[in-house]
Amino acid sequence: MMKFKQNQTRTYDGEGFKRRAACLCFKSDREDEVLLVSSSRHPDQWIVPGGGMEPEEEPGGAAIREVYEEAGVKGKLGRLLGVFEHNLDRKHRTYVYVLIVTETVDDWEDSVTIGRKRQWFKIKDALQVLQNHKPVHAEYLLRLTTATCSAPCSPSCVHTNDNSPVSAMTDNNGPHYGRCSTQGSGLVNR
Repeated sequence: MMKFKQNQTRTYDGEGFKRRAACLCFKSDREDEVLLVSSSRHPDQWIVPGGGMEPEEEPGGAAIREVYEEAGVKGKLGRLLGVFEHNLDRKHRTYVYVLIVTETVDDWEDSVTIGRKRQWFKIKDALQVLQNHKPVHAEYLLRLTTATCSAPCSPSCVHTNDNSPVSAMTDNNGPHYGRCSTQGSGLVNR
């Protein structure tokens, strides 16, 4: 069953990208088990919980709301892993955060309305299942598992279309604001 939200307003940034937010939800701060949810379009396949931002909503708030709706979890929002541009035909720009789960509810919105499921995966297993169905979601985990934002996504400053530099992180301890596009099989600089 497909997910449908009445009165849903899609929001776009100044460059025409649909504004989205997502979280890699972890059982603990060891970040060795990640929560995936079943796809609303393909219930036998797993994805990272996330979705569109509402008008006037900040990316972090949208990420928290989306994981509660899709995965039925609450937690402590951590660092921003990156801003991913994908589905370049439909122009999506997704802010991906780390969230440490502190609460899990039994019956949440998407489990009740569309029968969505959730499951914990070891990182290597999550990478494997995501590579098959949602390679861009696997890129989120790959970003997490690399100590630096390595090639083809440069660990130095990148420039946005307004020519202001956006600093990129060089370790896993701080936010990563480098904007990378996912096109083909790997990340490429914008």
